[in-house]
Amino acid sequence: MDYCPSLVTVVHATGSKELHLAHFSVKEYLLGENQFKMTIASVSITRTCLTYLTDIAGSNREIKRDFPMARCAAELLTDHASLAQASEDIVRVIVRFLEKEATFQRWARLYQADRSWDYDPGPPRGSRLYYACLVGLVEPARDLIGKGADVNAQGGEYSNALQAASATGRKEIVKLLLDKGADVNTQGGKYSNALQLASAKGHQEIIKLLLDKGADINARGGLYGDALQLALARGHQGIVKLLLNKGANINAGGCYGDALSTFAWLQASPTNLLLRRF
Repeated sequence: MDYCPSLVTVVHATGSKELHLAHFSVKEYLLGENQFKMTIASVSITRTCLTYLTDIAGSNREIKRDFPMARCAAELLTDHASLAQASEDIVRVIVRFLEKEATFQRWARLYQADRSWDYDPGPPRGSRLYYACLVGLVEPARDLIGKGADVNAQGGEYSNALQAASATGRKEIVKLLLDKGADVNTQGGKYSNALQLASAKGHQEIIKLLLDKGADINARGGLYGDALQLALARGHQGIVKLLLNKGANINAGGCYGDALSTFAWLQASPTNLLLRRF
């Protein structure tokens, strides 16, 4: 407030205070200025968040009590770091941040992108590489792999780095992991494998890449059974067509039965392509 009193104002909300832009014209100005374009701004935001999260200290409880912006900084870092990695300097700083145990633990205990709803996520459940892949940090991921990070390490909400990248639509990272030896059919987690996650989330290009690299189209596991059942359940008809054309088994059972039963249970309209396969 001391540095920009005419640009922002404090609004008293229920049980807290919120910082707001003073006027809509301030937002228009910030969005209109070239120096505030997203990529350029993301470099500055990322650098600021990295510095802030590196400099604060204390137990997790003390940090949350004494540094109310800490979780916000951890979340902003997650959101903006992938846009900032065009800067080689930022990549080096991110890698150092991830490699240092204290800062990695601090970041993860404040915010985990695969558990964004959890305001007290606890210690990291996955590896440094897992979290880099989850949030789209392809260059830091490449650096970590070059330094010996295990591409098949298990852990995290999505079980491993390949599943995390497949779930979040990070095609470049999926390709990197596969090129560096990630097991395309490794099992784990409630979605079982990378192909099921890509099907659930609607990432058709990643599905093609996984299949080209040898993913088992009929691999079983997870709540829904296989990739076809998940695509049906989520209504991704383009992916249903792709999987059927690639040889997906329509008779394999899932939690709703076979593929046609899944359509009926979900009150969806089966495509002609699906009906012709029965």
